[in-house]
Amino acid sequence: MTDKEITPQPVSEVVVNDDQLICALTNQIKKATDKELALQSMIGMLTEEYGFSTEQLERDYAVRYEDPDGGRARTKRVELAVFEAGRPHDTATLIRVVAVREPKVKPEDRNNGVEASLEAVLSYTDCEFGCWTNGEDLQYMHVTENEYNQVIVLPIDDFPGEGQTLEDLEHQNERTRPRKPANDSLVKTFHRCHNYLYGNEGRKKDAFWELLNIIFTKMYDEKRRYLVSRRGESYRRHFWVGPTERHTPEGQARVAERIKGLFDEMKASDIYKDVFDEHDHISISDTGLAYIASELSKYSFLDATVDVKGTAYETIVSNTLKQEAGQFFTPRNVIKCMVEMLDPDENTRILDPACGSGGFLVGALDHVRRKMVERMYDDLDPVHREQKLSDPEIDQRVANYAHRMVFGFDFDPDLKKAARMNMVMAGDGHSNIYNLNSLDYPDGTLDDVREVAPRVLESIAESADRGFAFERSDDNAQGRFDMIFTNPPFGSNVDVAPQIAEKYQGAGHINGSAPEVVFIEACYNFLKPGGRMGIVLPDGILGNPNHEPTRRWILEHFRLLASVDLPVETFLPQVGVQASLLFLQKKTAAERMVPMDQEDYDVFMAIVEKVGKDRRGNPVYLKDEDGADLLFNTERQWLSYNASGHEIVRTRRTREKRLADDLPAVAAAYRQFLNDHQR
Repeated sequence: MTDKEITPQPVSEVVVNDDQLICALTNQIKKATDKELALQSMIGMLTEEYGFSTEQLERDYAVRYEDPDGGRARTKRVELAVFEAGRPHDTATLIRVVAVREPKVKPEDRNNGVEASLEAVLSYTDCEFGCWTNGEDLQYMHVTENEYNQVIVLPIDDFPGEGQTLEDLEHQNERTRPRKPANDSLVKTFHRCHNYLYGNEGRKKDAFWELLNIIFTKMYDEKRRYLVSRRGESYRRHFWVGPTERHTPEGQARVAERIKGLFDEMKASDIYKDVFDEHDHISISDTGLAYIASELSKYSFLDATVDVKGTAYETIVSNTLKQEAGQFFTPRNVIKCMVEMLDPDENTRILDPACGSGGFLVGALDHVRRKMVERMYDDLDPVHREQKLSDPEIDQRVANYAHRMVFGFDFDPDLKKAARMNMVMAGDGHSNIYNLNSLDYPDGTLDDVREVAPRVLESIAESADRGFAFERSDDNAQGRFDMIFTNPPFGSNVDVAPQIAEKYQGAGHINGSAPEVVFIEACYNFLKPGGRMGIVLPDGILGNPNHEPTRRWILEHFRLLASVDLPVETFLPQVGVQASLLFLQKKTAAERMVPMDQEDYDVFMAIVEKVGKDRRGNPVYLKDEDGADLLFNTERQWLSYNASGHEIVRTRRTREKRLADDLPAVAAAYRQFLNDHQR
């Protein structure tokens, strides 16, 4: 069954400026204020999460009602109104109202806060539910009667979607499957939770870790769905919060008992026992835990895409684990480009020797996941194929791949934990994240050093390359990886200890203790002959005369596959560095015998001018010759379900801006380059 929701196409002559957008509901030009952006986000939530059709929605609607005090007719304008399906848009058919305010307006504001915006409409019309947002806070209200038959408006944690009632939310929480987050919903939810812990629980130092403990309890509860089904048991959610539970001390206590018990069960489980320590616990108040749990319980993390989860996770990681000593997070579009260019599959053993919070590893897992789905479900349409990305069978295959083939090292123990948690969100590859100094390996005093080689040997025993003639002894993991993705720490503030630098006789020896140079040789050591790597390097290595010996060493030991020059905006506003992406393949012994001046092969080279943002991190869009933002006809499809549980493919057509980002085109051009040279 397919339900097409088509909005009229605007004329092609429409011009949109930098500070404008096209409304997803009306296709009209609107000024891109913070309030308008919040309203657009709510349109996406109402249609994609709650299941309302665009025909049920109207923006800037004047609700008419009669004030019982004096019987005067009054009007209250709401930013979004939702009406009964197939009925005329009037106050009698109104079923939801949404008030959208500026970011500076607080929920308790006397004139524009929650009560001032919603109470009259809910009290004096037949509409039962309202929502208030300032773009960050999100609060819901419900009209009911007290024991004296008086109409009262009370807070709730959510309102029902299309075809649902409040009783559905109240009585079926254990069985109801939470919804798939739309657009930026999960990012905003993580923000709200983190800010609550920081501001209301006094957790200025450990708000991030407290939040992660609760997030992973939620993840564990979702994964229980598969664990209990294998035992032939029925699944009931433990991580849920009733619509009114968090608003009473008794309800808060019930939620806290439920969530803390689940956390203790998770710590002892085979899945996560190596992620958490015995002393780890949820230590926030019952009030705080009920709030966080109510926010998170609305969404299905397993059904959310890796991009959505990754963006939400990295948002709080980057704000919490501020990188020092030259380390910084690699932008997601750079990761995606690098992974697509090297194109790993289920037989690729991957390492990031400076994994940070795990961005490259998560990107590689997502790439392999999508290749699995394309291969196994090539007969499905794009909407249903997208749904298969979170299919239990695919989840298990990804988990098996991650357990066998994906490895990450980092010197910072906090980043080890952050990377493990990021990998769990992406596909349970947490077991191969180690706290060690990659430059000092196979030496070093950290406990994880001893665990790496046995685990890599197990990986080889289960993999297609188990018959490969590896050059190193079995007590050393070097020389055994097919692919490396990394953004090593570099800069004038980062030095490699002399006792470590002196171990390197090649590139590292040539240019002293510069970490980026030593890392090149370290990666060479970890790769097996024929193995490939993508590495972020400062441009000085590629152009500075002082680095000519380094470049010679690289060409002696690697085949140069590709070089991609990045603009300075790439890593801003985190840090201003001029860097490039270098793609290399470790030469075999036979290839090393060929003199460099006799080598003859083609190299892919590209210069990236735009990366989708400016120096301040603001998005930059494709423009026409006159400098106006270009608009593209866009069809967005998603799966929804009607009141009877039947599947519906919903469609919304709009005209949207597109980021001015050259990186996807670079990855596509490299694939074409490879195809042309394989003929």
